[in-house]
Amino acid sequence: MNTHDAAGDPRRWLALPVLLAGAFLPPLDFFIVNVALPSIRTALHTSAAQLQFVISAYAATYAVFLITGGRLGDLYGRRRMFLLGIAGFTLASLMCGLAWSSEALLAGRILQGMTAAALAPQVLASIRVMFPHAEQPRALGLYSATFGVAATLGALLGGALVSSHLWGMGWQLIFLVNLPVGVAALIAGFALLRESRAEHALRLDLGGVALLSIALALLVYPLVEGREQGWPAWTYAMLVGSLIMFVVFVRFEARVAKHGGSPLIDVQLFGEGDFSVGILAALGIYLTSSFFLTFAVYLQSGLQHSAFQAGLATVPFTIGFFGGSMLASRLIDALGHRALPLACLCEALGFGVLIATVWHALPHGALMPGLALGGFGFGAALPALIRAVISSVETKHAGLASGMVITALQISAALGVAIIGGVFYTALHGQTGARAYEHAFAIGLCCNVGALLVVALLSTRMGRVNRHHASAITVAID
Repeated sequence: MNTHDAAGDPRRWLALPVLLAGAFLPPLDFFIVNVALPSIRTALHTSAAQLQFVISAYAATYAVFLITGGRLGDLYGRRRMFLLGIAGFTLASLMCGLAWSSEALLAGRILQGMTAAALAPQVLASIRVMFPHAEQPRALGLYSATFGVAATLGALLGGALVSSHLWGMGWQLIFLVNLPVGVAALIAGFALLRESRAEHALRLDLGGVALLSIALALLVYPLVEGREQGWPAWTYAMLVGSLIMFVVFVRFEARVAKHGGSPLIDVQLFGEGDFSVGILAALGIYLTSSFFLTFAVYLQSGLQHSAFQAGLATVPFTIGFFGGSMLASRLIDALGHRALPLACLCEALGFGVLIATVWHALPHGALMPGLALGGFGFGAALPALIRAVISSVETKHAGLASGMVITALQISAALGVAIIGGVFYTALHGQTGARAYEHAFAIGLCCNVGALLVVALLSTRMGRVNRHHASAITVAID
């Protein structure tokens, strides 16, 4: 039964905190894990490649199943999928917290990514169904703010938990902290959420999911593992295989659409407006997610900071991110299509300040302005990107276009950790001194700056179509 009517669901404001808890957990687990990576490496004796997989496996799995998760909610009920997703994410978090080896941890992270993909799409869809049109902007503003809160709390809470050693545990707590939130959301969800489905739900594209999963696995695995293995022949074979599988995937999706099916990625959208440029920008902009990995390792392994100190050091970036995401709507209205390239340049400038600070061995406090500036640009760039892409397609395709952009962002996050993380460890070259870590961190930041400049250049080509479609939903994604 669809719950939407002119007055909205009578329990909508009580149900909203439950939905926001579901929106909060997936990005929290992206941000909170970074400060725990050095501790995980020490405790589980993981390699640098396995450490990169802790992040990239989660992001890649989330990306592959995100659109499918939304369609499962449309088909089988958003309340049902939300509850299954929150239960699965909580169990996966327990599995990660109890992991006895790096392989067990990676399995838990993949399960987290899959369940997050089932959970996250139901939040936005449920808000659209439960709230009348006049109240949706306020509810969506709180939804967007949730990502800023997750980013702000993630690093600080992660550092505090790892350093607390409560009950004799350290890094495990960053996953176990999800349990009370997940259980509370599950109980409240049973009581407060009502079922809703799409009237004309799209069918699942299981073939597209399988092909995209294989293509991403063939791409990400050799990029992460190849460096430690000395780039043997199989790594190049897998990279070539990934290119072939991406071509097969695109042709398969075109065939599904041609025969009236529901493709995972509608390739016809790439012919609309600036959509192709927008997807390329999305694939570049989230490469900067590698910053969280390299910064945490630099602080803890290079400068010998505790996890809590590392979390504190990240706070200026996450506060800047929160501020940027909160002001993004006003900036977009004031600057129009110039908002995205300027946000990217702002983030690049912040990273440039960090590079100068690190290379000149300035006092640690000098990092704060660069961190805040970079975070502000990052927070403003994401909603600006989504708004720009949505405004380039017809209004009826806004939901699908938004889902494709978010999928591209998550793929970019996985690639950023794989590629720029690999550059960081290559520059480190097994050295352990502080100067070696400073050099490697600066090199990684240079890669981030390069990616941002390319995205800024690409985004100057956007915004040439009518902007009346831009009134579709704009949200900040982590």
